[in-house]
Amino acid sequence: MDWRLHSVLPGIAWPAVPSPHGAAALALVYQLEQSQWLPPERLAELQMRQLTAVLQHAHQHVPYYRDLWGTGFDAAASASAAGLAALPVLTRRDLMENYERLKSESIPREHGKTTEVRTSGSTGSPVRVLKTQLSQLFWNALTLRDHRWHGRDLSGKLAVIRHGVREGSAPSWGIATEGVLVTGPAVNLGAGTDIGDQLDWLQREQPDYLLTYPSNAAALARLSLERGVRLQRLREVRALGEMLAADVREACRAAWGVPLVDMYSANEVGYVALQCPRHEHYHVQMEGVLVEVLDGSGRPCAPGETGRLVVTDLQNLGTPLVRYEIADYAEVGGPCACGRGLPVLSRIAGRVRNMLVTADGKRYWPLLGSRRFIEVAPVLQHQVVQKSYQLLEVRLVTAAPLDASQEARRREMILAAMPPGMQLVFRYLDDIPRGMGGKFEDFVSEVPSAAAR
Repeated sequence: MDWRLHSVLPGIAWPAVPSPHGAAALALVYQLEQSQWLPPERLAELQMRQLTAVLQHAHQHVPYYRDLWGTGFDAAASASAAGLAALPVLTRRDLMENYERLKSESIPREHGKTTEVRTSGSTGSPVRVLKTQLSQLFWNALTLRDHRWHGRDLSGKLAVIRHGVREGSAPSWGIATEGVLVTGPAVNLGAGTDIGDQLDWLQREQPDYLLTYPSNAAALARLSLERGVRLQRLREVRALGEMLAADVREACRAAWGVPLVDMYSANEVGYVALQCPRHEHYHVQMEGVLVEVLDGSGRPCAPGETGRLVVTDLQNLGTPLVRYEIADYAEVGGPCACGRGLPVLSRIAGRVRNMLVTADGKRYWPLLGSRRFIEVAPVLQHQVVQKSYQLLEVRLVTAAPLDASQEARRREMILAAMPPGMQLVFRYLDDIPRGMGGKFEDFVSEVPSAAAR
């Protein structure tokens, strides 16, 4: 799709003259258009050049790293796969307990003003980081990359359903496009609104694009199918903020005939990975972050293996995060057929608390397809909670409790996705609340973390 640039000069519509921040964002987008096609070896070389600069700054200007790495630290030597692996991992607890000592004593003036950013606290451990205007600029540029990758028609209407939004309408799609590109309007609604009211709102607004959480999109799709509602103008669902269950894409296609495009980001570091424009896996945004996927022994995972994500922010010098363990797991993918040299994550698996734990210490990612559950009986919400090594509590929100045969069928489907020896109890609720930060998890393990380790 062709972009219509926003011109800040009166009387000049074309060629447009963008604002300084718009020009900077577009300059970054131009470079991103080139870098995505570089071979992996060249991308890694450029990434290490930037990592050297980040490590030098962190050692010189951040008390936490200066003390941790010692006086003989060599940034250039550490800017390699082996050198980086020798540095300690920064945990969420480290960040929480050392926030002041992790702030830079001297931030380049050219990086702009700083803002304290807090995470949503969906893990129960909210953290803070100091971010610069430059970090926001990279966020904006990568948002524009995502729009370009997926060929969105920015003249359309964007509907946003999420927590923390100012409800009502806005003249543009948000901070990434504001003052840079001419877009259609955006309309915003809080995710705490009843699902039925959300669907009514979408029918009135008739958006071209919908941005919301995966669990919210799944609930809307289910209700649309039950009511026989089609959103005639909808072209795409954009998902953010939660682990994407395998069947949510299928639900959106079934309900509205549109694809779902996912993105993986974190408040602490910005975008980590964006969905490939040709496939349903993710490309690491390595111009902004360095991502390691590590196994239980701290070694890099090979394609097909799942490990914990450790991320180094390459642009934010306010609170440099070096080898930050983001508390998520992901599966490593092989080279992408699209031709981009950016690394691939096959899927984002979620957090440790989304893993089932057995008595012998093994962990499993339960695959609970809500679409298959609906075939048994209409269910408005469902969540499976591991209460002990053997016991699972199945929480359901339904119009009416399931009968014995429906419970038996659902029991069979859930147990088929679990290791042997598990037992189920059903619990019917009026509502299953979202967790901290407004995020929803369809599987949660309450087995004590010490036992899980």
